[in-house]
Amino acid sequence: MKTKRFTTEQIIGVLKEADGGMPVKELCRKHGMSEATLYNWKAKYSGMAVSEARRLNQVLPICRTDFSIN
Repeated sequence: MKTKRFTTEQIIGVLKEADGGMPVKELCRKHGMSEATLYNWKAKYSGMAVSEARRLNQVLPICRTDFSIN
């Protein structure tokens, strides 16, 4: 499994920079990521505070294991 390069806090920080008006290409170049990654993060984390995102990351693995079909 691929390891994460960015923590939840860093992702929220990057999204706040994007909301602040920084151009997408420049933001992606600065942080070394693709535009697709930024848009995926926006879809998943937009409007969340760091505490809410941490809670989401704790709950999702539990849901995946509870509802998996073998």
